[in-house]
Amino acid sequence: MTKTQNPIFSLLLVDDETPWLRSLSRSLKSVGNFNNLILCSDSREVMTLLTKNDIGLVLLDLTMPYISGEKLLQSIKNEHPGVLVVILSGLNQVETAVHCMRMGAYDYFVKTTEEDRLIDGVQRAVQFAELQRENQMLRRHFFNANLIRPEVFAHIITRNAAMNAVFRYLESVSSSRHPILILGESGVGKELIAKAIHKLGESKGRLISVNIAGLDDNIFTDTLFGHSRGAFTGADKERLGMVEQAAGGTLFLDEIGDLSIASQIKLLRLLQEGEYFPLGSDRPRKLQARILCATHQDLEARVTAKKFRKDFFFRLQTHQVTIPPLKERKEDLPLLVDHSLGLAAEELGKKKPAIPRELLPLLSSYNFPGNIRELRSMVFDAMSVHRRGVLSLASFRKRIQNKKRPLDERKKTLENPFTHLEELPTLKEADALLVDAALEMAGGNQTIAAGILGIAQPSLSKRLKQKKISKSCKNAN
Repeated sequence: MTKTQNPIFSLLLVDDETPWLRSLSRSLKSVGNFNNLILCSDSREVMTLLTKNDIGLVLLDLTMPYISGEKLLQSIKNEHPGVLVVILSGLNQVETAVHCMRMGAYDYFVKTTEEDRLIDGVQRAVQFAELQRENQMLRRHFFNANLIRPEVFAHIITRNAAMNAVFRYLESVSSSRHPILILGESGVGKELIAKAIHKLGESKGRLISVNIAGLDDNIFTDTLFGHSRGAFTGADKERLGMVEQAAGGTLFLDEIGDLSIASQIKLLRLLQEGEYFPLGSDRPRKLQARILCATHQDLEARVTAKKFRKDFFFRLQTHQVTIPPLKERKEDLPLLVDHSLGLAAEELGKKKPAIPRELLPLLSSYNFPGNIRELRSMVFDAMSVHRRGVLSLASFRKRIQNKKRPLDERKKTLENPFTHLEELPTLKEADALLVDAALEMAGGNQTIAAGILGIAQPSLSKRLKQKKISKSCKNAN
């Protein structure tokens, strides 16, 4: 049987038969992995408990003294419409079941139903209740562009609209217990997103981060699940795995796309069953942490190549965000440069220098394959050789020029922009179009534009003068 993670809300169990109530509670805890249960044997207390507690699901007996289950069902649907109700009755009556479903009950079970089937039904109801809450949060965020908890994202430097949309989505799924998959190129800040998700969850435990790239199956198992004493030669004491260390908090698994198939199977079981076995132990332990995964890999392509399990991929897809690369967030460059300069100046014990006006156009002309990590590296390198006055552009120009791929290599991915034209421009016209595009990309800076075009600055000035003379002659005629 597949186990679910403990939902963020509570489950209310209502039955006047105390032994049955306790028996059901034990089954839900041991088999279903549910720990946040509230037991009620007096039907008169139900509505008060619903008001005072965050309850997402009620398991309700029909035949009780004081207030019947049918009347309680009606009251719950009227006053707490977002709460799901599953009826548990001692009677197997089709008419009663149909009547309860029409009144708004989510499901109906007879108490003599097999335990596995009953627990499966409760798990389905819990998953549906979680989905309802997530949809409500998503609708709220779509109609409200402002963040509810902006302080959680304060450590992420951005004013990009796509990033803000990611933040709003994360707020909307923060109460979900399902894993979150964080996608994005290397260096975009996926670990910062993981920290924000952990803060949103307001969990009491720690954020434990593990980079699992390159871990073989045995090291992966020992790292995540730990081992018992005597599990293998040299295991002279018990070792707690990262899953155990993250209990009550968040476990962040970075570079999930590099995981071996054997390790994927173990992680899939952890997510599905909600339990794991430390090496050398035959006693399962329960998963008590939120799971976050991240990768720069194209997982769909890896599934197609049979390097990533399809069922594992689908399991991770419940919630996912894609962090846009820096080349799509050029408006963030001024903020990121200023922030990185401040960090570099503090670390190197230097005064924060003035930024030359040519720097931002220069950086805007570059696509940053290494993203924010690469930008920060550039700034620190420039600060390490900085002496006084205005920050020099020399190290930035050198780094960008060195990263520019040779034309033969670029031709493999570079699409010819003239191929689909019905009429080709002349060489003179194409030259003028290239100069205009380079100047626009460089923010009007001729030195940077010349660097983009791969010519000297005087050559660009000569072209611009000729263009100006040509335009004047045309206007005169």
